[in-house]
Amino acid sequence: MTSEAPQAPQVTDASGAKRYEARLGGKLAGISTYIRTPELVAFLHTEVEPEYEGRGVGSALARTALDEARARGQKVLAACPFIAGWIAHHPDYADLEYQPRSTVSD
Repeated sequence: MTSEAPQAPQVTDASGAKRYEARLGGKLAGISTYIRTPELVAFLHTEVEPEYEGRGVGSALARTALDEARARGQKVLAACPFIAGWIAHHPDYADLEYQPRSTVSD
């Protein structure tokens, strides 16, 4: 009796669609949408198809997107609750979080 290791999601940056796409077996399993400037990438929404939940798709999206932001020297604005929570659980990515510099108040 042989058991196959779970397949790892393949994540690519579909920059024309402004989103990262995760695929399992060639099928779209999840996405993470963003807005990117030269200095900052804002993650807006992450979604995993129900049949792929619990298979590491969201984590693969987050890790790939954040690793690429780091490689580009960009800060991250996690407007997406999933990405924000993922960073909170992986403190080695906390240095990527965008910190507003303005001290202006009402």
